[in-house]
Amino acid sequence: MKPFTIVVDTSCDLTPEFIDEHDIKVMPIPFILDGTEHKDGYWQEITGKEFYTALGNGSSANTSQINPDAFVKSYTGFAEKGEDVIYIILSSALSATYQSSQIALADVKESYPDCNIFTIDSVSATSAGTLLMMLAVEKRSEGASAAETAAWLEEKKNYTFGFFTVDDLMYLHRGGRLSKLSAVGGSLLGIKPVLNLKPDGGLSLKEKVRGRDAAMKQLISQLERCVSPDKVLDKLLIPHTDCEEDALRLAELVKEKFEVRHLEILLMGPVIGAHVGPGTIAFTFIADMTREEFESKYYG
Repeated sequence: MKPFTIVVDTSCDLTPEFIDEHDIKVMPIPFILDGTEHKDGYWQEITGKEFYTALGNGSSANTSQINPDAFVKSYTGFAEKGEDVIYIILSSALSATYQSSQIALADVKESYPDCNIFTIDSVSATSAGTLLMMLAVEKRSEGASAAETAAWLEEKKNYTFGFFTVDDLMYLHRGGRLSKLSAVGGSLLGIKPVLNLKPDGGLSLKEKVRGRDAAMKQLISQLERCVSPDKVLDKLLIPHTDCEEDALRLAELVKEKFEVRHLEILLMGPVIGAHVGPGTIAFTFIADMTREEFESKYYG
């Protein structure tokens, strides 16, 4: 079977070592810190520690999308060489990047109608997108084609879950996810929200608890809702925004309840980190139910 190339954007959380080992191509989503735009991908111009320290000290950060011209250039390069490609892209409910990719693909297919370029709306962000990329790597190593893998990912993405809690509610307010009144009031009361990725890839507030410890326990409770108690989790990723001690503590809480074959702690990238702020902790995994089934059963 013809091998294919895997491309991700920087809403996924990846290490340079993984990128090199598995020959992953990266399309950076630009982020802006204090008016300076960065297009470096994964922490090449600024370290994660520097980025989250700056946010904690009051610096402003935001992101922009990958424009259609960048996608056209990338797609055309692969089409000219006849390469099969899968692009795994940030949730269309969180960014217009996926829409840009579709505009560009339609343009390129006018010149290269037979090109095998598959774009996946991950309906995910951060390490939930990373999980899909890891699954694509596995399918490729098994000899699956790009078309087979893309179809499989379209089904599997509905079982990919992400839960997280933030330390400072004001970042969700700045991103339009929370009113200022709720953010200020919640912060004064020590409220810690637990959110997840909805079926369409948007964010949804699931629970509100007081204090960090309660939020960590609530994350575990959500995991227990999604996965049968005797299940061995194949992969569970824990991204964080410069709060590694909490990430290690969450990992221990997970291992008290479940056996996990591959558990990895990752620093969350700036694309999502800019909108959730320092002190955010999350985990992502493949569940026994779809997101739709979860929403219907527990929040319908």
